Amino acid sequence: MTRNSGSGVAPLQVTVWNEFVHERSQPEVQAIYPDGIHATLRAGLEELLDEPATVRCAVLQDPEHGLASEVLRETDVLLWWGHAAHDQVSDEVVERVQRRVLEGMGLIVLHSGHGSKIFRRLMGTECMLRWREAGELERLWITAPGHEIVQGIEGDCIELPQTEMYGEHFDIPEPDELILLSWFAGGEVFRSGCTFRRGQGKIFYFRPGHETYPIYHHPQVRRIIANAVRWARPKPGNYQFEARHIPNPLERLE
Repeated sequence: MTRNSGSGVAPLQVTVWNEFVHERSQPEVQAIYPDGIHATLRAGLEELLDEPATVRCAVLQDPEHGLASEVLRETDVLLWWGHAAHDQVSDEVVERVQRRVLEGMGLIVLHSGHGSKIFRRLMGTECMLRWREAGELERLWITAPGHEIVQGIEGDCIELPQTEMYGEHFDIPEPDELILLSWFAGGEVFRSGCTFRRGQGKIFYFRPGHETYPIYHHPQVRRIIANAVRWARPKPGNYQFEARHIPNPLERLE
């Protein structure tokens, strides 16, 4: 879908990637996301992005997982949702995505995407954690008030009545910024909203989103994702480094 304000500004180009496995095999997930998690994420972005935007979807089963070189070249921000099929993602596609992030494409990694090939490659660690699926209360505390990613969120935290618990230790590098910290009814805490920069690209990891709960229908979760897309987009004039041989020094060499 394209939204055009008539300003002549090129629309923000967003690609929502989903492995699209649970929705096709589990009736309880299909009941929550009948058209797939990707369709729900796209609907939230189309509702909340307040600028011209084109939001497309791609899934694991598409040729080249829907992430051919020409698609990635045109993508400003890529959202990634994966859980059960990380190992089915082609290494060639992972290398393509990594290259685009280093060139400046934004990447939003959602929920179990922490175990994806692309996130682990960009982080340089296993990115593993502790978890429990008990449908418990979660409070997502805002640790960076005033950050662009939490603009429009009322109060100091977001309450999710039923979630899958993710707990520390979370095996990631030290984030550039910690935006959200989760507390769960069972007592664990987790770094649930983290930013990173790799090359020219911005990365945001956002934990909520287990497939058996309607978390991506939650208005404040949708708001954070839309904010993150705006934050992660490449800025005009991003410097593109080009390696080149320089035979003549600036100063005289003795």
